[in-house]
Amino acid sequence: MQTQLMSIVDETIKLFGDDLNFSALTPAAIIAAMASSLLCGVIIYLVYRFCYRGVVYSDNFNVLLVMITTITGFIIMTISSNVVLSLGMVGALSIVRFRTAIKDPLDIGFLFWSIAAGITAGAGLYFVAVIGTVFIAVIYIVFSMIKKSKRSYLLILHYSDTAEDNVNAVLGGMKYRLKNKTKTGDNNEITIEIKVKNNDTSGLSRFKGIEGVSSVTLLEYNGEYMN
Repeated sequence: MQTQLMSIVDETIKLFGDDLNFSALTPAAIIAAMASSLLCGVIIYLVYRFCYRGVVYSDNFNVLLVMITTITGFIIMTISSNVVLSLGMVGALSIVRFRTAIKDPLDIGFLFWSIAAGITAGAGLYFVAVIGTVFIAVIYIVFSMIKKSKRSYLLILHYSDTAEDNVNAVLGGMKYRLKNKTKTGDNNEITIEIKVKNNDTSGLSRFKGIEGVSSVTLLEYNGEYMN
């Protein structure tokens, strides 16, 4: 049994003999990989910090993006230089489970972006990692600026039956989507989604001038979340 085991070890060494050393990991290569992954992580951090349009900004999550980029970078750099070690590391990482819920779907994109940048930098494609990160950053900034110019809001109106016709007349000149309508006795409550350009809410004062309108509430709408 021992002879067979030694034979298997010998055959493994012969098969992967060239990969059982870390000669390819020169100090220059290590520094270049870590520096490029860190640079990509910082770019992702800045884009997330200044262009985030979600409900609550989390600085801890943003720092995590930088950590994921650099950690993924040195993991890929390590396993790419050693076939046997890569098999063991893949097996070890396969048992890791993350239970934290992602509240904003866009955060998943940032996580995948960080992992992709770390993989590319760790594989030695430093130029591709940086250029790809900058390219994605530009795309996100452009879409973020477009989204910022025209944002969605929820308009909640409370009014009596006597103001029904006047409220409908004002709504007739607006583009909106009805979300909910509740009637209790002579009182009505409607919730509608509207688009407001450049955060200009001055036109909503027309509802306050209608006799019978008791309250006008405007909430910023972000899919499943509201401010």
